[in-house]
Order: sequence, then structure tokens, then C-alpha cells
Amino acid sequence: MSERYEIRFSGSGGQGMILAGIIMAEAASIYGTKNAAQSQSYGPESRGGASKAEVIISDQPIDYPKATSISCMLAMTQEACDKYHGDIKDGGILLVDAEEVKKIPDGKFRVFSFPIIGTARDELGKTIAANIVSLGMITELTGIVTHEAIEKAVLARVPAAFLDLNKKALQLGFEKAKGLKNK
Repeated sequence: MSERYEIRFSGSGGQGMILAGIIMAEAASIYGTKNAAQSQSYGPESRGGASKAEVIISDQPIDYPKATSISCMLAMTQEACDKYHGDIKDGGILLVDAEEVKKIPDGKFRVFSFPIIGTARDELGKTIAANIVSLGMITELTGIVTHEAIEKAVLARVPAAFLDLNKKALQLGFEKAKGLKNK
């Protein structure tokens, strides 16, 4: 991979999109062998307003740290999907939460729709783990970082009391994305 791979995590404030971006960047650069740059933005209302985190991953030095041609985007809310989908590149990936994003935008990208928050709630008992489920799904769908690298990055970032929950959330994301890819 010599080109840039750009990932955008989007949702509403409080859903852990910023943390997801930080973890992905660390998986690529600290626990992997790539260069990574991470940026974030959110509205003045830190909880509830649209927020996004972007990660650029490359084998080469990253000379411009802003995302301009999104390879993979996660949209956890309809507002975030509507607001941020415009620069997904042709052939890119749009992963949406099926329960939250009902209106899929048009584009020349592949769409994967899955109830991420509902799955975290129903299978793990905690909606707060949805961002980690989504990290597992993105890792599996894109192959941009290894399973081992993303797991190390997740476990290094979460509080000790939640290590098992987050490890299960990540594995759940891997499994669910494998099912999506094979459809």
C-alpha cells in the first residue's frame, strides 16, 4: 500500500468516535508498521451533535494530515451520514448503523448496513461498546490493520475493568463483518 487510506468515524458526541479514531491510528502506527495521522472535529454541543474523527494511514510519510478522499466511512447516525458522506471515494466503503441510518446516500461506494448499537446492546449488554464493535468491523472489512494490532491498541486504551468487554466487542465486530463480506 503506497497510497493513502483514509477512514472517517462519524456519529454523535458521546458515541466514542474520537476514541475509535485514536485507537485506529495507534493500531496502524504504534502496533503496526504504517504511518498514521488522526484529526477530529465536533460541534459546540459535545454530546449529541455530529462528530467525526479521521485517520490517514500510509506506508509513506503523510504530508497532508486532513482527509480529502475517504476510503472507508462509519456513520452511526443519520445526521452524521448526511453531513459527512460527500467525499467517500469511488469504490470506497460506507458502514452504517442499520437502526440509525435509514436513508442511504447515493454514491459509487459499497454500503454495509448493520445494527451496530443494537448488537452491542443485545449481545454484550452495553451500548457503550458499539464503537469497539465498529472498530472490529472496519478492521475486518478493510484489512488496513491486523486483528492483533487493533486488539493491542484497544486493550491499551480502555480501563482495566473493561478489558474483557472490549475484547469481546472487538471479536464480535470481526465476526459480524465476516458475515457481511460473505453475503
